[in-house]
Amino acid sequence: MLFSSISFLFFFLPCLFLCYFLHPKKGRNYILLLFSLFFYFFGEKKYLFLLLFTCFFNYFIGRILEQKQNKVWFIFGLVLNISILIYYKYTNFLIGTLSFLLKQDAIVFNIVLPLGISFFTFQNISYLCDVYKKTIPSQKNFFTYSTYVTLFPQLVAGPIVRYQDVCKELKERKETVIFFSEGVTRFIIGLAKKVILADGIYFFYTQLLESNMSFLTYWLVAFGFMLQIYYDFSGYSDMAIGLGKMFGFHFKENFNYPFLATSITDFWRRWHISLSSFFKEYVYIPLGGNRSTLFKNIRNIFVVWFLTGFWHGASWNFILWGIYFFIILLIEKFFLMKILNNHFFAHIYTLFLVCISFVIFSFTDLNELGTFFKGMFNIKDIRINADTLYYIKNYGFLLLISILGCGPFFKNGLKKLQKGKESKWLISLKICWLIGLFLISVAKIMSSSFQPFIYFRF
Repeated sequence: MLFSSISFLFFFLPCLFLCYFLHPKKGRNYILLLFSLFFYFFGEKKYLFLLLFTCFFNYFIGRILEQKQNKVWFIFGLVLNISILIYYKYTNFLIGTLSFLLKQDAIVFNIVLPLGISFFTFQNISYLCDVYKKTIPSQKNFFTYSTYVTLFPQLVAGPIVRYQDVCKELKERKETVIFFSEGVTRFIIGLAKKVILADGIYFFYTQLLESNMSFLTYWLVAFGFMLQIYYDFSGYSDMAIGLGKMFGFHFKENFNYPFLATSITDFWRRWHISLSSFFKEYVYIPLGGNRSTLFKNIRNIFVVWFLTGFWHGASWNFILWGIYFFIILLIEKFFLMKILNNHFFAHIYTLFLVCISFVIFSFTDLNELGTFFKGMFNIKDIRINADTLYYIKNYGFLLLISILGCGPFFKNGLKKLQKGKESKWLISLKICWLIGLFLISVAKIMSSSFQPFIYFRF
């Protein structure tokens, strides 16, 4: 079930609100658990049992680890979680790669990737690691732990929510009118980001791809990839954070204006923050981080970025994408960071490299990727053709809003208007603006022109 669907907006969510807020506080986790399981069942009937199994297994291992801190049980828990992820996500890729190396015909298994498996697997792993390190106590109530894992706002596409960040709120939380209104605001903004901006940009660059391509066209398409992925995923994160806040949960931010970064290092402090934090906390630091020899430090960075790329998908372009960032971050760490300063050139340098990265990210076929890069760097074909001009004119306003939305332009403008306490007219204007955004978004959804969230496939 998509957040950007009529069934979710006008059936699932109203029913959940009614059952949740009319129910006594002590039983509200059970309401969330039941609705979250139904949410998953609606989109992935086949793998509901798998989700429940991972909840039970990790709850059971967590209880053992708190009592014994047994390394064998800890390793067993990690291996089983990772094995499940590898089987469903990477079996065909690994068999295909081995068959290619052995020059044999590949056997393809009919394995359907369960929704959200990358996200709930990482949440389970982070929980076991934190319990084993005695950072947190294990959760004694199986249903409470299952609520944490299956919580529908972040179940299928993140952000990756660590148990220690929500354990207190799972036990006791405040649901207030202010939190609810803030959550609704955040949700509507995320919905608009997705169905108005991300999907609009998708239709912009797909039409360009079918037109008479030139040097400029290729770069506009690459720019479209970058903007679409940002608005699609940050829009989903906004909706997840907003939904969480409606029910009293405070999820951490997942994006912090990444296109304002002045280096690739800075970019990854701002982009998909929950994933970056996961790999830093549970891979990079345990390997020794930067508190080791130069060789081991380089090895640690490579392992993190190889895994980051591979986590995104069972395809060589994602591995290439991870290695691409590994090389750039290595160069920055030892050479460029001393040169890069917070100035215009640093922004251009970062955007250029990020734009190229999303081209790698967008093509699973390496032949198509190579062809696209040839077009991007074919400086002999520098021309502005009629097709390109036509689509720039048609989508110019959308692109302008999308570019401005990459920074705090609108947020800062609203703060200047407020100048302290919000006046009645400003509150009314804000409500009208949100209603307008919501109605436009619903109209887009009903026109059947919206696309599934990109990160659903990861």
